Amino acid sequence: QVQVVESGGGLVQPGGSLRLSCTVSGSTFGDYSVGWFRQAPGQDRDRVACISGDGFGTYYSSSVEGRGTISRDNAKNTMFLRLTNLNSEDTATYYCAARKGWFLPCAADNYDYWGQGTQVTVSS
Repeated sequence: QVQVVESGGGLVQPGGSLRLSCTVSGSTFGDYSVGWFRQAPGQDRDRVACISGDGFGTYYSSSVEGRGTISRDNAKNTMFLRLTNLNSEDTATYYCAARKGWFLPCAADNYDYWGQGTQVTVSS
């Protein structure tokens, strides 16, 4: 059974940075595209960034492009998202998701396995 676990959230000051981690277990990690999505209270779940199984394909939403870097270490079954220059609009619960197979458009409907989420709060 595929399991997805996020870590790395917390309280960050405006202008600061953080790195989120996502570990996928239960199958061959390199066979899975993985992505980050986020949801603020009262809002829809939005895509943030996604990466293909081999790491060569990436997507960034306009909200994080230039501030975000998604990467993965297939030997460690882990994917990372680094965000810099954080602002209050980045406050949300961040979810990691995985799908087996082709690197499809970075949309929540295309992902099958989800973690429980990690809270990121940007505040002084």
